[in-house]
Amino acid sequence: MEQDVTQVVEQWLTNVVVGLNLCPFARKPLRAGQIRYKVSEADEDNALLADLLKELQLLDSTPEDELLTTLLIIPKHLQDFSDYNQFLDLAEWLLGRNRYEGTYQLASFHPDYQFAGTAPEDAENLTNCAPYPILHLLREENLAKMIDLYPDPESIPENNIQRVESLTQEEKLRLFPYLFQQMKT
Repeated sequence: MEQDVTQVVEQWLTNVVVGLNLCPFARKPLRAGQIRYKVSEADEDNALLADLLKELQLLDSTPEDELLTTLLIIPKHLQDFSDYNQFLDLAEWLLGRNRYEGTYQLASFHPDYQFAGTAPEDAENLTNCAPYPILHLLREENLAKMIDLYPDPESIPENNIQRVESLTQEEKLRLFPYLFQQMKT
């Protein structure tokens, strides 16, 4: 199962995140093999916090040129987006408690991702929809360097919204099959 989960997430990262250029900083580490895909077997919060801490410690002990970022994939827990959203507070607490604030940053992805102030079906939510709940661990120093080099980083969110809004129904079915499979069941 772990290999299947990882393969689905790798495909999502390649086709959606990089393919649609939703993150202009993802292509280079993807090509360089600097992204770690870790499937968590956790089915409750404390076990997931333990997995998150292990991944932060691994990033801490691994040179950036070998491991730039980690996708902690959560196939067995936090399937409900409101539960996932509440867990993010615990994850941020863990970062603070272990003095990782300012060193690492969390980005969040979920199959039912919904930005505040949007309706569930709004296209802009697709920018953070993934096949499984995911905690993306980013090195803040590297992210800051990339943002400094990017010509107009403030335009990224709006560009992403325009990109996903321009997708045809066929493109959405191809890029986000897990969303439409859920609707059928």
